[in-house]
Amino acid sequence: MVFSLSLVIPIFVVAVIFLIIAGSKGESKEGGEQVIRNVYIYLVLFATLMMVIGGSVAAFMAATDLISPVSYQQSFEEFKRWGVEQKIAGEEELSEAEIKERYDEMVLAEKERQVERAKNSLVKSFGWIIIPLPIFLYFKRWLSKGVV
Repeated sequence: MVFSLSLVIPIFVVAVIFLIIAGSKGESKEGGEQVIRNVYIYLVLFATLMMVIGGSVAAFMAATDLISPVSYQQSFEEFKRWGVEQKIAGEEELSEAEIKERYDEMVLAEKERQVERAKNSLVKSFGWIIIPLPIFLYFKRWLSKGVV
């Protein structure tokens, strides 16, 4: 995920320190509270906006993985070498066509697995967009109304 908790913690600590300093230097009690309220609102707006942006980037990356799944597949020669050496005891030799068929099945299964992972990642990324977006819009509307 693009958005990391290791980025949020230092920003949060700096914002809290800023809130304490701004509140203690306020000229009057009401003015200090107003500054703290403004800083809190801007901090919430910043954090939720970063979550939405991070979720959008992750959703785009998951969508590209869904459209064009990329994964490592061993070559047919590697598969043939390891498949023939690892045959089960009592199983007769496989023909070249049977080995090719198993290889194609393995490649198809890996692509399907990658598509399923991309779908799962896409759903998780939408969570990073859908959950903080209403909070952002609420505080943005609150800010534009001049409540603070």
